[in-house]
Parts: sequence; C-alpha cells; structure tokens
Amino acid sequence: MKKYSNTDINNTCMTTNLISNSTSDFMNTLSRAAAAYREGNQVPPAETVVNALLEAEKTAKVQKLNYPFESLNGKWRLCFATGTKKVRNRGGIILGKGWYMPKFIKILLCFNPSKEGALGRGEIANQIQLGGILLKLTGLTKYLGKKNLLAFDFIQLQISSFSWMFINKQIRFGQLEGEDFYDQPIAKLPFFAFFLVTEDIIAARGRGGGLALWIREN
Repeated sequence: MKKYSNTDINNTCMTTNLISNSTSDFMNTLSRAAAAYREGNQVPPAETVVNALLEAEKTAKVQKLNYPFESLNGKWRLCFATGTKKVRNRGGIILGKGWYMPKFIKILLCFNPSKEGALGRGEIANQIQLGGILLKLTGLTKYLGKKNLLAFDFIQLQISSFSWMFINKQIRFGQLEGEDFYDQPIAKLPFFAFFLVTEDIIAARGRGGGLALWIREN
C-alpha cells in the first residue's frame, strides 16, 4: 500500500478546498442572479455572471459531472445569455458581453422526457411571449448523458394572439430533411451542452458557443 506524506495530504486538502470554495462562489453568484431576476431586485453585474458561468462550466468538466435527462424536466425561463463574436485570423469565436433578458419578454424552454427517457428521448418546446403574442416551436430531443449534451430539432410552429391561433404548421429546421431525427449525427443538429443543473437553475453552452442561464418557471 502506498504511503502518503503529510505534504501530499496537505496538497490534496488544499486542492479540495479550492474546488469547494470555487463552487461555492459561482453557485452563490448564479443563485443571487436568479433570485434577483425573479423578484425584480438589483442583479449582479453581467461580467460577474459570465465569469460565474465559466467557472461552473470548468468545474463540471474537472469533476466530470453527469446530469440525468429527467433533471431537466419542466419549464425554464431564460434569465441571462451571452453573445459570441468571431475572432479574425484565429478561426474561432469568443464570448461577447452578457445581458439579462428584459422582463417584458418571456422566453421559456420546456423539456418533457418520454417513456423512453432511459434512451434520452423526449420533447422540447421553445416559446417567446410578448404581450398577447406567443410564438412556440416544438420538436424532438435526444440526450447524451455522459456529455450532458441535448440535441434537438423543431418540427412544429405555432403563432397565436391571445386565444386566436393563426399559424399552426409543420416545419423542418434539421439539415437532413426526410431522415429520422434519431439517426442524425449530433454534428448536424443544434444542441445545448449543460454544465449546471439544480432544482432552480440550469446553465448550458449552445452549439454557437454562447452561454445561457435559465430559472425554473413556477
């Protein structure tokens, strides 16, 4: 059996404490941002939230966190998002500034795992409400639990004004029209890579590289 010196033990404890403190810091920031946004109070600066999201993403990778598809079940309101911008001569992108979503616009992301949830299959709905106008997209999902990656494809569009629905039709956003959604490679589908999932908040990076934070809609 390998023997560990006091130095090894101390270094391990220091690393554990650093991870624990880091987790506590970004969770406190994101929880405060979510609560303040929900209650209409003063929210933390956008830059602080972006840094907290990056720390959460880093922690999920280091600790190899996995979240079951069922933990995403429900309705989630978009609270905060970042843009991205291309970097010249580097062939990549970097995060743009983050912003809180205006309260007069409600953007909901809804997940409903199917009875085949063990296979990562389910339904997704993305709806935007502005006053009495509601735009809703619905479609299918497949979830790769080991990567916390949820791919999706919208297939139905609905637009209504108050109780009058004047558009309700099938659409096809996927790049491989006519093929079965579950047979399509992830690389050809839009997706979210989740790195934080709790009872009240979820956070992910989209295929385009931007970060987003949602709060549970009660």
